Amino acid sequence: MKTLQDFFLFCSGVDHSILEKCPTDRNKYMGIGATVFFTGVLAFFSSGYALFTVFDSWWASVAFGLVWGVMIFNLDRYIVLSMKSYGKWWRDWMVALPRLGLAILLALVISKPLEMKIFEKEIKAELVTMEQEVFKQQEDRVRVRYDAQIAENRAQIAALKNEIEAKTASRNALALQAVQEADGTGGSGKRNLGPIYRAKKADADNAQIELDKLLATNLPLIREKETAIQTLEATVKSDIAGLQRSHYDGLAARMEALGRLTGTSKAILLASLFITLLFIAIETAPIMVKLISYRSPYDYLLHEHEHVFEMANLEKTTLLSNSVKNKLRFDTETGAYLVTSRIAAEKALIDHKLKEKLESLKSRPYDWKIGSVGE
Repeated sequence: MKTLQDFFLFCSGVDHSILEKCPTDRNKYMGIGATVFFTGVLAFFSSGYALFTVFDSWWASVAFGLVWGVMIFNLDRYIVLSMKSYGKWWRDWMVALPRLGLAILLALVISKPLEMKIFEKEIKAELVTMEQEVFKQQEDRVRVRYDAQIAENRAQIAALKNEIEAKTASRNALALQAVQEADGTGGSGKRNLGPIYRAKKADADNAQIELDKLLATNLPLIREKETAIQTLEATVKSDIAGLQRSHYDGLAARMEALGRLTGTSKAILLASLFITLLFIAIETAPIMVKLISYRSPYDYLLHEHEHVFEMANLEKTTLLSNSVKNKLRFDTETGAYLVTSRIAAEKALIDHKLKEKLESLKSRPYDWKIGSVGE
């Protein structure tokens, strides 16, 4: 039990040397640490399931899920231990806001795969529908490639048959007129096989000859077009049979299926929302506990402990800064004085040499003049 308590305290990022001086805070930080630990566990299961849908391997899922869970655990632990109470609510909230945003982001990432696991049966049913839609789209794309040719052949067959039907109707009408002329039910109204009948009979015979010629021409074309249609339809069936029917069950497909379910079912939408809110509450719970809790003895001792180091560092840096400033001032002022002194000495030396030269020239003026004329 002691080991478990120490482990949860480690998860909370608490300083044991300070916590020993304030035992009343022990349970508080044990609860925070347990929350951080179980958040990492949930992250492990979440990522493991998500990765299993990608790799279809338990070993890979467990290995990568463990790495992800440890990473989330370490990140949550750092978020919690970096939270300190300053005794001013507005400052605490300003410090906590970025951490709350990060915690909410982690909650959304962790919750989504677990949502897919919770609604797995509904998602599988939706995946079947999505698979059928995908297969139908593939089949439709295949049919589109041949529909124009099939429709053209059928239109040509219909046109050829219409010609035959029109010619047959014309032949039948002429034959009927001849028969009615012969039996007196039509035409002249007299029953006879006279010239009128023979003229109408000749027209009917000519129409039959034209029909026979048309049949001899169009029927082979019709059979040819029908054969072409059958060939195209067989090609369509062959291409459809050759389509790759891959199993539609990846991570992206499951997320899309869950999105479709939440869009069509209000119950699933509410359940998904509540699950997400639950994970957000779990992920942000340690931060909220620190925000809404009063400053405890641990917070005061931690602040005192850090303040001692802060003041020691301030003293050290101040002394070092003053030492550097004094040295700079000494070097600057002595350097400036040294330069000024050297300039003054050089000026005095130059003045002395000029005076000596002037005196030397004054002592021999005639030599200077004679020398000038001689030159």
